[in-house]
Amino acid sequence: MAPSFVARLGIEHPLIQAPMSGSNTPALAAAVSNAGALGSLGLGYLEPQVILDQAGEVRTLSDKPFGLNLFVLPESFEVDMAAVDAARRRLDALMEQEGLAIRTAIPARWAPSFNDQFAALCEARPAVASFAFELISAAQMRQLKQLGIVVVGTATTVDEARAWEERGADAVSLQGAEAGGHRGTFLHDADDGMIGLFALLPLARRAVKIPLIAAGGIMDGRGMLAAEVLGAAASQLGTAFLACPEGGAAAGWKRDLPGSAEHQVTTIRSFSGRAARGLRNTYVNAMAGIEAGLPAYPVTNALTSPLRKAAVAAGRSDLINEWCGQGAGLARPMPAAELVAVLMDEYAQARRALD
Repeated sequence: MAPSFVARLGIEHPLIQAPMSGSNTPALAAAVSNAGALGSLGLGYLEPQVILDQAGEVRTLSDKPFGLNLFVLPESFEVDMAAVDAARRRLDALMEQEGLAIRTAIPARWAPSFNDQFAALCEARPAVASFAFELISAAQMRQLKQLGIVVVGTATTVDEARAWEERGADAVSLQGAEAGGHRGTFLHDADDGMIGLFALLPLARRAVKIPLIAAGGIMDGRGMLAAEVLGAAASQLGTAFLACPEGGAAAGWKRDLPGSAEHQVTTIRSFSGRAARGLRNTYVNAMAGIEAGLPAYPVTNALTSPLRKAAVAAGRSDLINEWCGQGAGLARPMPAAELVAVLMDEYAQARRALD
């Protein structure tokens, strides 16, 4: 363990609950923080006022440090409307085939303004701010530092870890190929960023000096210790917390995790237009033939959003993005505070076994 980094975060345990946009809640983040780890909120899809509201809700439930996470996106981008129309036709046909009445529509805008989201994050002033998909600007980094916020960047390669260190990040979350949800790759093709965590950790440890946070496939305390031995200052677990009752994942999604097999976890682009890791299900199989031609994130993500909501309402978890990491079958449904206690007990036992 790296006591200085954990102490800087103001937490007791070298454990971070991964920010999971769309499936975490203030209640989950607060429960994890109250248990001595770092709770987090993924805010990538949220408007600024909702960001402030959710951060405020965490503070009503906990007086402990917590983190907020954003997806770094350009303020404007080109949209291939021919590709959008083709995607809408395919999505509508699939929904009709599956008996869902909802149809796609062109939204007022494809995603919230990152600059506005960033301003809300600064106003919320969390202990930790983390970012994925790209580097933040040097000016934005300075603003966060002036506010005393610890900045964590997401990297899937050594080059990306170096880039975040050079930009001034306080730590890097290393996202191994085993990690669930959207890939944070930004300097390479997504496929080239699919490096196993336990290979990536020592490579990055040799290349950068700032603390490393291990993310991807860690589901128990033994995995946390293994990551520490390879150079991690803390471990970030997401899938392990997805089945907690405080979390916002759909009921069917939570039920599917413990019974899933490792070969069911795959890389998916058809829900959002960006590579992400999750369970292969009815939707994924149906869209496999055309996902390469779908518009890039956030366009496809905006197109599929109402369809996914309709699928949740209909109890069709096989038509939603069941994001998860490679160890999903090891998920243990239990309250978040209990899970933190179990993880840290396993971690302590594993340390004793090495003595």
